[in-house]
Formats: sequence, structure tokens, C-alpha cells
Amino acid sequence: MTLAPETTDLKVQLRLDSEDSENEVWFTVCDLNLLVPGRGVAALLPDGRQVALFRDRSGSLYGIDNRDPFSGAAVLSRGLTGTHQGRPFVASPLLKQRFDLVSGECLDDASVRVATYEVRAG
Repeated sequence: MTLAPETTDLKVQLRLDSEDSENEVWFTVCDLNLLVPGRGVAALLPDGRQVALFRDRSGSLYGIDNRDPFSGAAVLSRGLTGTHQGRPFVASPLLKQRFDLVSGECLDDASVRVATYEVRAG
């Protein structure tokens, strides 16, 4: 989702349910203005999982699991963001593996991925 830079008073929400569109469950995480473009924020979900939220410079929002599958540490929200061949990613601050923010795929080891979440501002 891409937002105009002047958009204010919006909440960042994360979809918690399955793909069943009739039973959508959205969890309000924070105010949109708390997401600084290019930097991540960690949030605790009701079931105890952690999610890393990102907003890029164009206003697009992304949500992935905060746990780095290589180290086991909940640190992906502290990683550096960038793009590789047009794919937005976050690089783990520990071992530097890059994770696609759309698919969750590790760009450095295609056999590894993290969970992704649908994110919206509303």
C-alpha cells in the first residue's frame, strides 16, 4: 500500500487472520507517523509473536516476522532496508542476510523465508 506523504491521523493495522476475506481480523499496531521511512519498528502481537514493520520512502508498508531464522534473535526490525533488482528488503543486523519485504524470501538463501503480513493504514 502506498500513501501520500501528507496523510495524517492514520493507524497502521496488520491482518491476523487467514486468506478468508469474509472473516478478516485486523490488529491496530501504532500511528502511521511513528513509522519513519527506511527504519523498522517491532510490535508484539496478541498471540505473543513479534512483527517487524517498515515504511519505505514512497510510503509503502510492510510487515514480516521479527525473528531472524539464522540467529533466532528478534532483530529484523533493526535491520537496514534497501532494494535489490527492484525488490524491497531488510538486511539482518546480525548476519546480514537479506529478506524480501513482500514475499519473506531470503535473497541470500532461497530455502529460508520469514512470515509476511498484510499491512494497511486506515
